[in-house]
Amino acid sequence: MSDSKVTSPQHLQALQRAAQSRGIQVSIFGVRKPDEIAAAIDAAKAAGAEAANFLATPLFSLPGTRNNQIVMERITALRLPAIFQWPETAEVGAVLGYGPRFTDVYRQRAQIVTKVLRGAKPSDIPVEQPNRYELVVNLKAVQAMGCQVAAGLVLRADKLIE
Repeated sequence: MSDSKVTSPQHLQALQRAAQSRGIQVSIFGVRKPDEIAAAIDAAKAAGAEAANFLATPLFSLPGTRNNQIVMERITALRLPAIFQWPETAEVGAVLGYGPRFTDVYRQRAQIVTKVLRGAKPSDIPVEQPNRYELVVNLKAVQAMGCQVAAGLVLRADKLIE
């Protein structure tokens, strides 16, 4: 699933090429607004999707939001395992979450704002990538959806939800 307003066609093409090089078929379902989320998930499942990768966007991923609640309800009802960029999403029902924590990203943003407020020119502030990524595996969701997660992935997880 992708947010059609955020994810560029070039990014989606690169994603498809990478998947194809590994023998994986990827179908991309774009969503532009919240009332399209459930229909897109339903369409993916109807098209034969065995799992879903929700690309990073606030439209899907902010735990505790109505949109994220819709996503979690649909993937659970359809027994569609899903991975998100944010570890917090696995803590609220997704099978996997891999990426930086929201708190770390916002802490980084606050540091940049502090530098600007102290007089630094925004153009002088280097772009920084998160320096810590976390893998969360939700074994309760795995069991509820009747799917399996590779043992190696479970062993590498920073956090398991049992």
